[in-house]
Amino acid sequence: MSVGLSRKEIVKRRKKRARLKKKLKCRFCPDGNIPRPVYVDYKDLRTLRSLLDREGRILPRRRTGTSALYQRAVRRAVLRARFIGLLSFISED
Repeated sequence: MSVGLSRKEIVKRRKKRARLKKKLKCRFCPDGNIPRPVYVDYKDLRTLRSLLDREGRILPRRRTGTSALYQRAVRRAVLRARFIGLLSFISED
C-alpha cells in the first residue's frame, strides 16, 4: 500500500493516524464512572467557556471528549447562563 509514496507522505499519514487514535476523556467523569446526579454548574464560567468556541457555539463531543450525558448537561448549563446573562449569545467581536 505504501508503494510509490514518498517518505514525507508516509510520515504525514502516520501523524494523521496518531491524531485520530488519540482518546479523549470526559472532564466530568475522569475515572470512567458517571457520578450521579449529572449536573454542570451554570455559574462555573471558566469551565463553560472552555467548552465554547470563539463564536460562542458549544463545541461537539468529538472535540472535547465529553460523554453524552454530560454534553446534554453542558448544553443546559450554557443555555441557563446565557438566559441569565452570565454568557453572551454571540461573540463580543
